[in-house]
Amino acid sequence: MTDAPHSSEFLAERFESHRSHLHAVAYRMLGSRAEAEDAVQEAWFRLSRSDTGQVDNLGGWLTTVVGRVCLDMLRSRKSRAEQPLDSGAPVPADAAPDPERDALLADSVGAALLVVLETLTPAERLAFVLHDLFAVPFEEVATIVGRTPTAARQLASRARRRVQGAEAPDTDLVRQRRVVDAFLAAARDGDFDALVEVLDPDVVARHEGGVLTGAAAVAAGAASYAHLARVARPALIGGATGIVVLVDGRPERTLTFTVAHDRITVIDITDDPARAAELDITLLDV
Repeated sequence: MTDAPHSSEFLAERFESHRSHLHAVAYRMLGSRAEAEDAVQEAWFRLSRSDTGQVDNLGGWLTTVVGRVCLDMLRSRKSRAEQPLDSGAPVPADAAPDPERDALLADSVGAALLVVLETLTPAERLAFVLHDLFAVPFEEVATIVGRTPTAARQLASRARRRVQGAEAPDTDLVRQRRVVDAFLAAARDGDFDALVEVLDPDVVARHEGGVLTGAAAVAAGAASYAHLARVARPALIGGATGIVVLVDGRPERTLTFTVAHDRITVIDITDDPARAAELDITLLDV
């Protein structure tokens, strides 16, 4: 028995051919691999329940669906309020993307860019990610965010300016170590004020379960784990400054830090012992 053009097996094969692209879109939108997987899975559920017989560009259709799912997930975090744009306002002169500049931005999606994306409103983030990183036309972005194409262009322009103005992280390991040592000492004491002092106001803490933003929220979380901080050691993790929580001599959890202007701007947390054990960890002298 051969597959019909739109049988479930055929549809699943077509979906799988787009999965890696959809996961890339979702991860850049959400900053969490676990949430990105959830968004891609939701896209599959919606595809399996839809009549796509008349859809000419399934990849574009799926990208739009993932964009809508991610937008809903970002808004549900309620971590910041969106400021509506005046759709009649003039578009800044730099609103039109520069292909060479945008190619550089697309290639730089790493910790630094994800930090900046966390400071954007959900609509700004979607417009920038879909248009600047994945070349989705503003007409399609507009339908997802419920704005006009002009307003969608403004969202991407505002996001683009913020990305371009992002501070470069400090690469001096000695300075990084000093900041991380201060963080670890404050965490061991459960000292909320000292933690806030060493954190950037817009700090982002990321782990597989999601994202935490803001110095107060991250400090509160760190202070609640004082018992783990007491068995943590400074370390280089994949060449980056961090700390590792050891249990019976084995890494149980790792934290790597991005530092700018003597403040921590990003904390990347690995809380799966199996994954932590696979990391390149060099313990540092206390």
